[in-house]
Amino acid sequence: MDLNDFEKWVYHEYNINLSAYKSNQLHRRIQSLMSRVGAGSVDEYIQMLKKSPEQKQKFLDFITINVSEFFRNPELFDELKNEIQFDLLPKNNNLNIWSAACSIGAEPYSLAMMINSINSGGNHSILATDIDNTILEKAKKAEYIYSEIKNVRAEYLNKYFVKNDDKYFVIDKIKNMVTFKKHDLILDSYQSNFDLIVCRNVVIYFNQDIKEKIYQKFSNSLKKGGLLFVGATESIYNYKDYSFEKASTFIYKKI
Repeated sequence: MDLNDFEKWVYHEYNINLSAYKSNQLHRRIQSLMSRVGAGSVDEYIQMLKKSPEQKQKFLDFITINVSEFFRNPELFDELKNEIQFDLLPKNNNLNIWSAACSIGAEPYSLAMMINSINSGGNHSILATDIDNTILEKAKKAEYIYSEIKNVRAEYLNKYFVKNDDKYFVIDKIKNMVTFKKHDLILDSYQSNFDLIVCRNVVIYFNQDIKEKIYQKFSNSLKKGGLLFVGATESIYNYKDYSFEKASTFIYKKI
């Protein structure tokens, strides 16, 4: 069995479509992981995944790229804050937001803190989704270490976290703004009527065909005038094809 066969096996067993990822990059990552866990062949690695829940989880974490931190690229969050404050909120005091591929929850909680700081009276809702159930359970706990909250400004840290030993806990007011749900960006249908969709540092791993489908579905899911906020290496060069205009460097508005 080769890595192409392994992709089919993963789809059958875990319902994860690895063919959506950039093939060469994905295969290098899988081979690296196999080497690290001591699997000499794809068949041997499959047996490890079947027998060991720990190895299975390690593989899922590795493939779904659960790397996140609060206010990643803070200067870009400042730009988003301006767009929310001066564009979205004047039109709607009850924002409907989707944080897609939310990982450990740092991103949706960052959004909740930011919005609460500029409009605490609104009835805002944030849907946070990810493909990985285990990481969603971590996100729901809202418990973090310093390296994950290092970009949080002192005013937010003091207002929205409680520190206990070396852990930082998000307060209930912010937690209650976020609803977590399992969702596969490639295989599942998308909800609609969002004012803001945030999906950062994920689509870059997919092949061009899948990227285009995701961007179109994001556009379909946004209200007219809604915003899409992407990662700092994810410029959408053909944004007009998806009925977007540029609101900022990495923020696109549906027109």
